Amino acid sequence: MSESSGYAVFLFPQALEALGDAVKPYLQTGPAGPFVPCKEVDTGGAFIEMMLEGRSPDGRVIELELMVPGNMVRMIVSAHSESGGPDFGFYNRKPTPSVEPGLPPTASANTAAISVQG
Repeated sequence: MSESSGYAVFLFPQALEALGDAVKPYLQTGPAGPFVPCKEVDTGGAFIEMMLEGRSPDGRVIELELMVPGNMVRMIVSAHSESGGPDFGFYNRKPTPSVEPGLPPTASANTAAISVQG
């Protein structure tokens, strides 16, 4: 199994505003808001160093290093997957309630039987 991993770096709204158009090419948007997807993150200094994978105009894969002051970073999320797929994002972890056909979502089979018999 190959393991893919990465980080989502969320910046404060004021940081996004201050960085403006310079940061827009590096942002992706998800349900939790805009973030910078990174291969590696180094938080060991005044600047947060983010290693990104990109493509040159001729299609070659290149590695980019983006550095922002530490006080611009709101949160860093680590994502690890054993599927090896390129997908990165967020999903709803709440289980979907099962509903029997013909019953309202809040009723169970027992309460429906009782109300029909009563």
